[in-house]
Amino acid sequence: MDNQNKNLILATVLSFLVILVWYTVFAPSTPTVDPNAPEVATAPAEGGTPPAQPQDRPAVAAAAEAAPQAPRIAIDTPRLTGSLSLAGGRIDDLSLKDYKETLDPNSGLVRLLSPVGGTDPGEAQPYYAVYGWSPAGNLDGSAVPNARTLWTLDEGATLSPGQPVTLSWDNGAGLVFRRTISVDDNYLFTVAQSVENTGSAPVRLAPYGIVARHGLPASQHMWVLHEGVVGMTDGTLEEIAYGKMDDLPNVAREGGLAEVKDVATDGWIGFTDKYWMTALVPENGQAYTSVVKYIPGSEIYQTETRMPIMEVAPGATASIDTRLFAGAKEWETIRHYQNDVGIDRFVDSIDWGWFFFLTKPIFMLLHWLHGFIGNMGWSIILLTLIIKAIVFPLARKSYISMAKMKELQPEMEKLKERTGDDRAKFQQEMMALYKTNKVNPASGCLPIVLQIPIFFSLYKVIFVTLELRHAPWIGWIHDLSAPDPSSILNLFGLLPYATPDATSALHILSIGVLPILLGISMWLQQKLNPAPTDPAQAMIFTWMPWVFMFMLGRFASGLVLYWIANNTITFTQQYLIMTMHGHRPDIFGNIKSSLKRKKQEPAVEGKKK
Repeated sequence: MDNQNKNLILATVLSFLVILVWYTVFAPSTPTVDPNAPEVATAPAEGGTPPAQPQDRPAVAAAAEAAPQAPRIAIDTPRLTGSLSLAGGRIDDLSLKDYKETLDPNSGLVRLLSPVGGTDPGEAQPYYAVYGWSPAGNLDGSAVPNARTLWTLDEGATLSPGQPVTLSWDNGAGLVFRRTISVDDNYLFTVAQSVENTGSAPVRLAPYGIVARHGLPASQHMWVLHEGVVGMTDGTLEEIAYGKMDDLPNVAREGGLAEVKDVATDGWIGFTDKYWMTALVPENGQAYTSVVKYIPGSEIYQTETRMPIMEVAPGATASIDTRLFAGAKEWETIRHYQNDVGIDRFVDSIDWGWFFFLTKPIFMLLHWLHGFIGNMGWSIILLTLIIKAIVFPLARKSYISMAKMKELQPEMEKLKERTGDDRAKFQQEMMALYKTNKVNPASGCLPIVLQIPIFFSLYKVIFVTLELRHAPWIGWIHDLSAPDPSSILNLFGLLPYATPDATSALHILSIGVLPILLGISMWLQQKLNPAPTDPAQAMIFTWMPWVFMFMLGRFASGLVLYWIANNTITFTQQYLIMTMHGHRPDIFGNIKSSLKRKKQEPAVEGKKK
């Protein structure tokens, strides 16, 4: 086996193994729901006196009990619709106007937040934000508002940009609490809390915010995708997956498993899904205590921001502003909140992955191209062309080296005849021949090696960034973040029956147009060189394009489109460079030769027997 074929086989097998592992571990799967799963239980009612604790860090009870029936205040913004309840002042009903669950025109809006104890049969699992005050000093729990407190609407009728609502509650013992909630044109709420002490003695208490969700959300459950707690504490990104929250320390005073961190300045914490997020965001420069909590049995996941204790003198008023992000993780929107509002490293709430140093610039370039072209599919193709142009100098050296190795084939044959069975001498003289002609036999692997991190990074971009969700290309490709919906099993829609779904064993055979084009592009790229004479090599080369076709067939259409474009550009580059160096690939001759070899193989096997 000559070194060129060795290198090509090595590169191909390496690429195949990487894709195989990637597909096995990371490939999208259809989430399943266990019909026998028990109903989610709720935590004990909030509102009693919290257990004794150090005075500088009052504990916060879980805001888990269903709130009593109470009036609701409508939320209506250009991008949000829903309501908040006067019971606890909870922000617990929120849908995203710009996003539907599916491509079906009759599909409902994406529901982000849902109340506890909903009566709608299709009600999502409870997911909400609630604010309040923890008692300190001589105060007990009855002196402060909790998640069941019935507030009074003082001002405003509908929460809209420029139209805040103000709530109040008088505890009847000298403390008057007020809460003003406002919202911008996108997804950022501002919650201004105050307490007025009309009594005769000073009081001590601490404001807090909670984001809680009950039960595991419907998600991809994929290792490549982070879903769970996400936050920034003093410049350090923190991520805790839902499945890892049962590893939190058991903190008795917190009533469950908890991680408690003091943050000196600037931070945020909440829950992230693939495309959506709800996060508590203290004011810039504000010190606070960040808490991640999990209540086993009740299956309640909770994040909190606890502000320092305030002492309010008689006749005085204490106030504090905090913020709540509840919406879609749109890159431009959260970058605006990061750069213009000052939320520290908010863009990192998008799961950029291990190759973030590639993923971020690739996404920014793709986003810019999309703004220029207006179509994500064509933007991916142009992105591929730009990436190939950037790595072309290295790829060019590789292709030139491969062309030179072709030119050295006659010399290699003479070496084989001269050295006979002396493999050591053959290897020594072969390396000397390469050195004399300035040929690097390992350079054939370089293009494949370069593609691997780029492939992973682009996969991450296509899989996790919202801008690819439901993004169309042409014809039948209506969602580049989903697999090609066409199928060879019904002749791409010509036959009047549906294709097998993901639960069927035949689903893997349901290959669409794009995967088939991928296999053809890889097959043609192989035909730039004659098939290896070694039967094992020939078999690998024969099956490799079609194995890739099936392995990548269920990947996002955008990623398959990138791979087709990449193969096509690579084919063109390699053909031109080899031609420029006096070796014009005989593509059709190589195809005929491989077909002829296949016909001869049975006869050869019969003679051997």
